[in-house]
Amino acid sequence: MSAQERRDPILAPATPPGRGAVGMVRISGTDLSDFAQVLMGRPLTPRHAHHLPLRDEQGQPIDQVIVLYFQAPHSYTGEDVLEIQGHGGPVVMQMIVRRCMALAAQPLAGGSPRLAHLRAARPGEFTERAFLNHKLDLAQAEAVADLIDASTERAARGASRSLSGEFSRDIQALLDDLTHLRMLIEACLDFPEEDIDFVEQADARGQLNRLSEHVAETLRRSRQGALLREGIRVVIAGQPNAGKSSLLNALAGAERAIVTSVAGTTRDVLSETLSIDGVPLHIIDTAGLRTASDTQVDVVEKIGIERAWAQMEQADAVLLLSDITQVGDAAHQSRDHDIEDQLRQRLRPSVPVLRVWNKTDALPTGSAKPVPGLTISAQTGLGMDELRQGLLELAGWEHQAGEGLFMARERHLQALRRVEEHLAQAQVHLPALDDDKTHALDLLAEELRLAQVALGQITGAFDADDLLGVIFSRFCIGK
Repeated sequence: MSAQERRDPILAPATPPGRGAVGMVRISGTDLSDFAQVLMGRPLTPRHAHHLPLRDEQGQPIDQVIVLYFQAPHSYTGEDVLEIQGHGGPVVMQMIVRRCMALAAQPLAGGSPRLAHLRAARPGEFTERAFLNHKLDLAQAEAVADLIDASTERAARGASRSLSGEFSRDIQALLDDLTHLRMLIEACLDFPEEDIDFVEQADARGQLNRLSEHVAETLRRSRQGALLREGIRVVIAGQPNAGKSSLLNALAGAERAIVTSVAGTTRDVLSETLSIDGVPLHIIDTAGLRTASDTQVDVVEKIGIERAWAQMEQADAVLLLSDITQVGDAAHQSRDHDIEDQLRQRLRPSVPVLRVWNKTDALPTGSAKPVPGLTISAQTGLGMDELRQGLLELAGWEHQAGEGLFMARERHLQALRRVEEHLAQAQVHLPALDDDKTHALDLLAEELRLAQVALGQITGAFDADDLLGVIFSRFCIGK
């Protein structure tokens, strides 16, 4: 985006399209006071609500609106902002937008438009301007979208903490400590003739260890926050008639999947998002898996099985479900072992597999045999609480994490991991100071510099325009 485009006044409806009680149109730009006065027919007092008629070019009323004028820099974007709240019908919103655009294009005495270059805002452009005008840092700007998109109460609270700057303050504290340590090391490089060993005297090793511990704790809290934001994709896999669809229904608390005694009922992928202790889990039911020796697979079921494997290869975790009533059936157990072998071969090593045995309610009393994993009954609910906790553990959720989590994104985690790696390398170079002080200091200083750059990318201190474009393009229009 060009420098001129970043200075253009922008306009967009700030409420979702469709019918509603209230709809809002938002304008942001430089010096909107005259434009607002002509639009509304009277001067507006900044930060006061005015209830006025909004009229078209012929003076006919469009709607009775509430209008607020925020004067720079006391606004969301840091520019002048005009917010017009009318009745939320789509036609009314379109008429307000058209009136604003027509007035902006109206020529003044010198022939120039009243509000030159007013244009429709791109997705996320209001928040992007808030970032560019230093009203928010990049982590806070991303938290705006996270708060809007939060799918659980705990996720919303985590996003709210990040929006308030809690995550940014933690990152800034790390940056301050890292800057202090860099100053120490750079001083040693700039004044190598000094007799005093600044590194030992200032406890550089202790500072570096404390920094590493702080980064590790921030990364742990951020991982938990990322789970709240993204959730975890869990694919239910297993042989036909293991009870996969019944399990999906039991977890969802609703009849989402068709359940019959006919093997191969499920032919396609069915997903349901649910919340366990505030953590979103995306549960995916798939077609029953068969082995190469099975001859009763028709064309449709074969496609379903291929889609099941495709889902598992993209999953964060796999729940392998088996029928406990078939324990002791050699052929059935052989197929189970074949499926397990295929899972080991086809899944990424980082994807955990949770072994679960269903249909315990169908076993005669006292006939249960020891099996590895959890035992449940999707029909009666037996063992379902243990399964839910097992899914949370599979996701890496820590119950003691509580309310102190940061809402984090994958790019934040990647940046913090890079910081960890650079600090670990810096610790490697510290012992080498006794052998080759100048060379080791050079390497140590470079690792600290790279760690600082990685940290700065989280809050936007060192960010390229292309990254900003990717981040803000995922926002909704009007935000």
